[in-house]
Amino acid sequence: MNTPINQLLMQKGRDLVTISPTASVFEAIQLMDAKNIGSLLVLNAHGKIAGIFAERDCFRKVVLAGKSPNDIQVRSVMTKKVIYASPENTVDECMALMTQKRIRHLPVIDGSERIVGIISIGDLVKFVASEQDAMIRNLEKYIEGSL
Repeated sequence: MNTPINQLLMQKGRDLVTISPTASVFEAIQLMDAKNIGSLLVLNAHGKIAGIFAERDCFRKVVLAGKSPNDIQVRSVMTKKVIYASPENTVDECMALMTQKRIRHLPVIDGSERIVGIISIGDLVKFVASEQDAMIRNLEKYIEGSL
């Protein structure tokens, strides 16, 4: 699908939920639960991305390690190497990137290195399904009109 991610963000919204690197993992989990999301962008004091904290980080680096979420700061378990997309990347390109890198969340950064949104693999699947549904309805109308 050649639709730019920017179009998906316009439909989905550009709300960002962020957390400080010094917050506890417990605080991060509470925030993700309250917002019903699976990851948080971790921003440094200058508002730049320091990392991303996802459910996977919590389970693998805290729970399985037998650590207490109250005693661990987000910065010590977040993913520091963040993969980005640009608003011009297509839905297909983002799906391929997320599959290849085995990630579920992709921040979208513009040419000025400004965060313009974040997309999840679920957002992409929902968008593709919606587009395919619209195409099927249009084809059905076309067939009905030509019979």
